[in-house]
Amino acid sequence: MAEAGKKPRQFRAEVRKVLHILTNSLYTNREIFLRELISNASDALDKLRFRINRGESPSLPDLPLEIRITIDKDAKTLTIADTGLGMTAEDLAENLGTIAKSGSEQFLADIAAENAAKAKSGNGRAHEDDAEGEEAVADAANIIGRFGIGFYSVFMVANKVTVTSRPAFGEDRSAHTWTSDGLGTYTVTPSEDAEPARGTVIKAWLKDDAEEFLEKFRVESAIRKHSAFVPFPVFVDGEQANTQPALWREPKFSITKEQYAEFYKALTYDNADPLDELHFSVDAPVQFNALFFIPASAQDFFGSDRDFWGLDLYARRVLIQHRNKELIPEYLAFLKGVVDTEDLPLNISRETLQENVVLRKINQVIVKQTLSHLDKLAHNDAEKYNDFWRLHGKIFKLGYHDFANRERVTALLRFNSSTQADAEALTSLDDYMSRAPEGQKTFWYVAAPNREAARLNPHMERFRQKGIEVLYLFEPIDEFVMDGLGRYKEWEFKSVEAAADDALKDFADKEEAARESAAPLSDEDSTSFEDLMAKMKELLGDKVTDVRISHRLADSPAVLVSPDGGMSSSMEKLLKVMQKDDSLPVKVLEVNRDHPLLRSMLRMFKADRDDKTLAEMTQGVFDASLLLDGYLKDPQALAARTNKLLEEAAAWYTEVRKI
Repeated sequence: MAEAGKKPRQFRAEVRKVLHILTNSLYTNREIFLRELISNASDALDKLRFRINRGESPSLPDLPLEIRITIDKDAKTLTIADTGLGMTAEDLAENLGTIAKSGSEQFLADIAAENAAKAKSGNGRAHEDDAEGEEAVADAANIIGRFGIGFYSVFMVANKVTVTSRPAFGEDRSAHTWTSDGLGTYTVTPSEDAEPARGTVIKAWLKDDAEEFLEKFRVESAIRKHSAFVPFPVFVDGEQANTQPALWREPKFSITKEQYAEFYKALTYDNADPLDELHFSVDAPVQFNALFFIPASAQDFFGSDRDFWGLDLYARRVLIQHRNKELIPEYLAFLKGVVDTEDLPLNISRETLQENVVLRKINQVIVKQTLSHLDKLAHNDAEKYNDFWRLHGKIFKLGYHDFANRERVTALLRFNSSTQADAEALTSLDDYMSRAPEGQKTFWYVAAPNREAARLNPHMERFRQKGIEVLYLFEPIDEFVMDGLGRYKEWEFKSVEAAADDALKDFADKEEAARESAAPLSDEDSTSFEDLMAKMKELLGDKVTDVRISHRLADSPAVLVSPDGGMSSSMEKLLKVMQKDDSLPVKVLEVNRDHPLLRSMLRMFKADRDDKTLAEMTQGVFDASLLLDGYLKDPQALAARTNKLLEEAAAWYTEVRKI
């Protein structure tokens, strides 16, 4: 037994080394000492409440269960008092005189041993005892401290600490004071002070470089950040600092939309109400409570907000880590909220997680619950889901990386398409499949900066003619998503640029051509057209790999296509930007031999193979195709060439019309 006395005693460890580590290296943020002391006070109150619930009578039973913090700027002291279980002289020496000796840990062990003994005794009160045991475990689970060293974080900011405590139970309810400067010794002496009437008072004399904690706003700020949801009121100089309830621990059927909105605003400092909320509790494989919100505004996760995501991780209502990124995958980065677990294994610092297995299990459950919630939202409230997609779809698309949940993520993707009225309309892949003609097994897509550019893409012409719906991809990431997904429900994803000549041969025409079909070329003209394409290849030189007849064009004179098996123009362009390559791609120029422009060029070629205007037109056709591909580097040359051709065309027109 420890004896109370004024004789200094040595800590039962290599304290000078250990305390140096604890106070200088273990915690990266000095305000953590407030969290630890408040957590210890909360533990003491929980222990007292637990024993009261078991029918035991403490001293001063009407004393409120609370934590009070007082600041004395003149004396440079910070005092934290609780009305909890309190400690005897022996407890003070045992718990505070031994590094890594945790009263809470021992308390939990005692409860477990007692429950095991009851279960084994079989004294005829099995049902009653079981219920009592379950209640005991549930109440005791609120006790935070398990490693017995959080208290020593106070020496980060204090050069002297006294702990005066009066036990709530037992025959000897006298108060004793533990005193130490954290340098290797401590004393335990009887206290003549009237306070505390019950519980514990910790007084810290702050160091000169810790005087910020003598400011009330600074203390309140730390409490709101780390200890806002402890289950007992925390007062700072008489004003309660933790007024927001831990809403995630309340039954969701009892919470109103207004309460959710108020909590969300307090949590995120957002002025607007959330778009939606997700609230659930899980008992297996890991026990935790979660409350998430989907904001009604978007974040730039690919830019300035790249690191501003993650969930707040709590252990029994005490903040462990802000913006924890292990709890959710990046594609759910839009979620804001909290996770509070009973099963979190910690190392000696609550700031560092000992192992990630629990977090991985929580992550898996969160992903499953969130995808289920979004699926229900998509089916029950399509308009709200479309709002969610417009706000957060850009980051959610990254879910194509999640192989385990790829099918569910793919079903939740949304796109604009060629059959819809405007750029705001959205379709799912399942809806696309339901509208497709019989025999279609491909999701066709085209990448473009906007809807009009997608509609005018020359590769779209035969799809329009066949009435085949095409998905419009407006974001750079979209093609990576398509390539990453590969297939969905046995349908493959393919760019319209990669469509083979016979890809749509089995589908009947649904739309008449914009212009009347040109008369077939004679055998002689067909041969001349081959020669014309050879001449165009000669004129363009190494700018193209070949010039050939197109089977994909209906209304446009020409188009650039990647060599067989090549990537789409938008994907190629994106990769060139990433590689800082500004060279022009060398592609195949496909020409529409039924187009009036090419027929006119054929007549010019037959009249004079070296016609200078023919050469200008060939370059103009190439430039126009390059422009549609988004690669034109020399607009000045294009403008000069166009003006020259317009000048000649105007002169011919006035001559023919005799104007």
